[in-house]
Amino acid sequence: MTQDERLDFLIEVFRAEFKEYEKLCVPADRDGKRQLLRGLMNVRMPGPMSAEVLAVQDAYLRERAEEKGIIGFQDIPVIRDGLSVWQGDITLLAVDAIVNAANSAMLGCFVPGHNCIDNCIQTYAGVQMRAECDRQMKLLKQEYGQSYVQPTAIPLLTDGYNLPAKKVVHIVGPVVTGPLTQKHRTELAACYTNTLDLCMREGLKSLAFCCISTGVFHFPNEAAAEIAVNTVRGWQETHGNAMERIIFNVFKNEDKKYYETLMR
Repeated sequence: MTQDERLDFLIEVFRAEFKEYEKLCVPADRDGKRQLLRGLMNVRMPGPMSAEVLAVQDAYLRERAEEKGIIGFQDIPVIRDGLSVWQGDITLLAVDAIVNAANSAMLGCFVPGHNCIDNCIQTYAGVQMRAECDRQMKLLKQEYGQSYVQPTAIPLLTDGYNLPAKKVVHIVGPVVTGPLTQKHRTELAACYTNTLDLCMREGLKSLAFCCISTGVFHFPNEAAAEIAVNTVRGWQETHGNAMERIIFNVFKNEDKKYYETLMR
């Protein structure tokens, strides 16, 4: 199959799962088709999929990553002490683990084509990631009750599937709905500490953090960057060279400026 043939095949398969989308008009152009496929993947609930379809999806997503350009941590300069700042698409980083700013349901973003990091990571990992998150959450609900949601700053680890990263750490950051409090600060610092502790336990040596809580969770960007850098540095002082490389992945120019200033 060519990449265009995979795209057409996957659109038809995913569209057929939704009765309301059976007659949905498919765009003629490639970019339009890509957006449609992403939207269909985003709204799909976790569930089984045939090995044939998964094989086509996996081939499609891996070639898309190759097309966009996979980045190894060796390609990113170190600023100091094994720490780096990199501005770009976290789904292209070939590291041991990347961090996903998740919501407490831990199933990803269901808004078609939404540009949040949770949506991007779940899309380009493939449907297997949402299914794994669902399996893990069901086990937790069996233990803690059906109303269980993932607490703030408690990481959940999954495979990376079709991402260049081997693993993904899903973590819920604090939500800021009013003035920034000490509790918000403490919870955000715990997100970084608990993620690093998990990676150390799992033998993961290279990690890319996103800017946890600074998007729709409204944590002020500059304060978040300061907490991130100070917390990671403090963890390094305690744990030495447990991590080979830690990358602060940023999307906005504003965040890039904050991190680079803090790490001089």
